Amino acid sequence: MYAFDYERPASMADALAKISAGGQALAGGQTLIASLKQRLAQPGSLIDLAGVAELSGIKKDGNNIVIGAMTRHETVADSADVKAAIPALAALAGGIGDRQVRAMGTMGGSVANNDPAACYPSAVLALGATVQTNKRSIAADDFFQGMYTTALEEGELITAISFPAPQKAAYAKFRQPASRFALVGVFVAQTASGVRVAITGAGNGVFRHAGLEAALTKSFTPEAVEGVAIDASELNGDLHASAAFRAQLIKVQTQKAVKEANG
Repeated sequence: MYAFDYERPASMADALAKISAGGQALAGGQTLIASLKQRLAQPGSLIDLAGVAELSGIKKDGNNIVIGAMTRHETVADSADVKAAIPALAALAGGIGDRQVRAMGTMGGSVANNDPAACYPSAVLALGATVQTNKRSIAADDFFQGMYTTALEEGELITAISFPAPQKAAYAKFRQPASRFALVGVFVAQTASGVRVAITGAGNGVFRHAGLEAALTKSFTPEAVEGVAIDASELNGDLHASAAFRAQLIKVQTQKAVKEANG
């Protein structure tokens, strides 16, 4: 790594001041630390947010579950409140990486990083969550803007994410065996206003699929997915899977998610 200063503020105000002065925010470090080791990043100082207590925790707010940005994956997976209101979200968190990753990785860090194969963005988008920052609230549909790109501005930090509880939901992921990232992950949520389907791992970022949503809003069954066309020309192909294979996986994983959501 290049040399850098390490600071661990205890308050949000102190953290924001240090970041405004040019510091690099550090959440769980699952991506940033690897980048530092490869000398792909050269921050003058790292501002570790782990000491900011107000950024962690899970609470109920009416029909919503509000999760602090620094809440670890394992905490989300084990939360009784999350399991009761949105069991699909708890299951998703429990399937991220391995035990070490779940012990260190954070929800806010994952969503802010917006890796195109990360799991959390699909939950945020499918559930129509609201990303809360130190400056504003951002609807999920406005937040994700492409590969590693979000609506966050310079100096803006995610503080929490508010998830409305759906009527039904499930997440189905086909894992890449080594990294455990999603070759294709599909989060399906049935809400009062219709079905939302968010797909990760298949494109240049998480995205919704209008055809799947329309078919499942009409009939929330695995059979409804059969007649939906998935355009492989808009999907990724790499050494792990071709675009055509990912297109087929989208249908299969969507059917699995619907079946699981229906119990």
